[in-house]
Amino acid sequence: MLVLVADELPRISARVGAIAESATLKVDAKAKALKAQGKQIISYAAGEPDFPTPEHILDAAAEAVRDPRNHRYTPAAGLPELREAIAAKTLRDSGLEVAASRVIVTNGGKQAVYQAFQTLLDDGDEVLVPTPYWTTYPEAIKLAGGVQVDVFAGADQDYLVTIEQLEAALTPRSKVLLFVSPSNPTGAVYSPEQTRAIGEWALERGLWVVTDEIYQNLTYDGVRALSIVEAVPELADRSILVNGVAKTYAMTGWRVGWMVGPSDVIAAAANLQSHLSSNVSNVSQRAAIAALTGPQESAEIMREAFDRRRKTIVAELNTIPGVVTPTPKGAFYVYPDVRGLLGRTWGGVTPTTSLELADLILDQAEVATVPGEAFGPSGYLRLSYALGDADLLEGVHRLQRLFRE
Repeated sequence: MLVLVADELPRISARVGAIAESATLKVDAKAKALKAQGKQIISYAAGEPDFPTPEHILDAAAEAVRDPRNHRYTPAAGLPELREAIAAKTLRDSGLEVAASRVIVTNGGKQAVYQAFQTLLDDGDEVLVPTPYWTTYPEAIKLAGGVQVDVFAGADQDYLVTIEQLEAALTPRSKVLLFVSPSNPTGAVYSPEQTRAIGEWALERGLWVVTDEIYQNLTYDGVRALSIVEAVPELADRSILVNGVAKTYAMTGWRVGWMVGPSDVIAAAANLQSHLSSNVSNVSQRAAIAALTGPQESAEIMREAFDRRRKTIVAELNTIPGVVTPTPKGAFYVYPDVRGLLGRTWGGVTPTTSLELADLILDQAEVATVPGEAFGPSGYLRLSYALGDADLLEGVHRLQRLFRE
């Protein structure tokens, strides 16, 4: 009989060992470390608002801390009051009427994404992923045994995939379409007509849809991010909606997200969560209730600031020869095509990939960006404009000086 000694056994499971570190968090951590060393780093890496959480939300949390009800376990799927508030928000902003029983409160949007794929996918099931994509999607799909199928749309398409592209990627193993509007990393928003057409196509093909709507309240130029389940109501029985309070209310650290879906899917996901994490922090849940049901003026002030910064960064980046920056209609990111900068020498360095370009920019301009390799093909950079106006402008001016011809 073969007996393995401990030193011959893998220390880390193959499943977990294959997970890639979050590129956005990695770049942000590097930028913070350089700042701690005294470097004057300007970071466009982090996908979080630079504003404090609104005061009325803080007040609700402070009150919750002293309430003994919040010192104990509560239902794993979430506080009933918060699930009701999420159901009301889903009707208001996504046009879908759901019972609170079809809502699960999760530890941020990431857990909702993870649970959605864990609940839907078996080994070998394929997920159509419009690309560029957020860095967590591939890992969540992989951990569920799924297979990611990239469907790429570049700057020439404003980063919006077409039905023809989706159809070309379809196989007998296709089970899920991932739909994200507004997009991280591009800020692209599908028009109502595009959303409806893609939803009808998914319905005809018998696909499930996982729709990430966490940026739905951050849109500009009068654009509304129409939910795919509002555009095609028949899809509701085959859709999971992912959302959270992090982006709209400057609550990234509070870790409150949610998933909304059909009853059987939500029941299965609730079973998973009961073993995975139990309930989200009750104090954070009470704060989220205040966010969703309280005054919205602070959220609108933040959105207006993002809009102002959006216009500034697009205009300034597009003055750099070799950089093409489509105007995003949502979220708080720009995603310039920087292929025109590659293969050229800047400060004695000749980058051939956007990963090398991002390193050059950090080293020579002390500006942190996230390379396109984190979101799909090389040749792009993601810059978040969720930072102060002065820093935003100074960072772009450094890039203009670095790439002055």
